Amino acid sequence: MRKRRAISKRQRRVFLVRRIVALVALAAFLGTVVGLLWGIAQGVEGINRWLHRDDINAISRQAAPSPREVSGVSDCTADDISLQLKASPSTVSVGGSVQFTATIAHSGSDNCLVDASNDSRILTITSGSQTIWKSNVCTASSRMLLLSGSDSDVQNITWNTNATGASCQSDSSLLNVNAGTYRAQLSMKGNADIKSDAVTVTVE
Repeated sequence: MRKRRAISKRQRRVFLVRRIVALVALAAFLGTVVGLLWGIAQGVEGINRWLHRDDINAISRQAAPSPREVSGVSDCTADDISLQLKASPSTVSVGGSVQFTATIAHSGSDNCLVDASNDSRILTITSGSQTIWKSNVCTASSRMLLLSGSDSDVQNITWNTNATGASCQSDSSLLNVNAGTYRAQLSMKGNADIKSDAVTVTVE
């Protein structure tokens, strides 16, 4: 019967170290392979999304209902709301600023929806028959409000006694108006029956 060869402690340590190194190398290799496969899958998914982006956007637009469809509430009419306007100060120097307080007050018996943005609730300043300044020359994002009971929405609009043009421009590029008397009024876009009383501002 052959005798088994005795393995020294040193040889055992060497074998153990080799096994550990082999396991670490295997784990690193498997990790690299998994990472590559995950990266390839993400790349394929990204390319697929890019190729079908128009279809996805179209579906998203169709799937997003408007506030009216979600709530089933009608738009506010002249029977539901009233507009109020105040100016402070009512007399200002050329190049000065006037702060208008614009209020949308609910006065009807039914709930209703209104867009209270500067693009829908419009402040117009005129001199005679000439329009001098409008708050909706620069477009603003929609700000839909559900009004009921005695709800009201109060916003401040600043007029720097300048004249707007046909396109949106910064205040610094607009020309100051001349001294004179100007008429300010709030109105709702698309509904001429909803408007505030006119407010007079004197520029001197």
